[in-house]
Order: sequence, then structure tokens, then C-alpha cells
Amino acid sequence: METYTITNNEKEQRFETLIDGELAFLEYRFYKTDMAMMHTFVPEKLGGKGVASALAKFALEHAKAHSLPVMVYCPFVGAFLKKHPEYNVLLDKKYTH
Repeated sequence: METYTITNNEKEQRFETLIDGELAFLEYRFYKTDMAMMHTFVPEKLGGKGVASALAKFALEHAKAHSLPVMVYCPFVGAFLKKHPEYNVLLDKKYTH
């Protein structure tokens, strides 16, 4: 798996990476004490390279490192969690079905 340089753009509230001039990102918001994963965007040109998975992992590791419960609105992050159940402990049980 390729390694990408991902940064936390706190002003825009998103984790992002710039690859070959193309910006991919995962937007988040804060709700009470939770970090809500809102939307993942990867340009078509970067599709299939594991960029979205790298963003999801980075976001979840960030939440873990900062003891932030997670709420998931992003379908991609939801699918990522099904493949990586080790992160399910981060989910805020008050906001899951």
C-alpha cells in the first residue's frame, strides 16, 4: 500500500493530501465531544490507489490519539469500518443504530 502525506487542515476541518496536483480530503465536524466524519472526496484521477482508505485510517487514528468518540456520516468511512472492525471501539454508541 502506498504511503501518502496527509495533513489536518483545521481551518477547513478536513484531513487532506495533495497528489500530482490533485486534492483529496475527508471532511469532519465536531459535535459536542465527538468527531463526525462527514464526507470523503477523491478525484477520479486518483481513484483505486487507496487514497480514501489512507484518509479514513488517518482520521480514525487521529480520533483515537485525541480520545475523540466518532460519529460516521460518510458512506466510505462506514464501509472502511466494516473491513477494519478494530476501529469500531471509537464509535460513539449513543449515535449508532
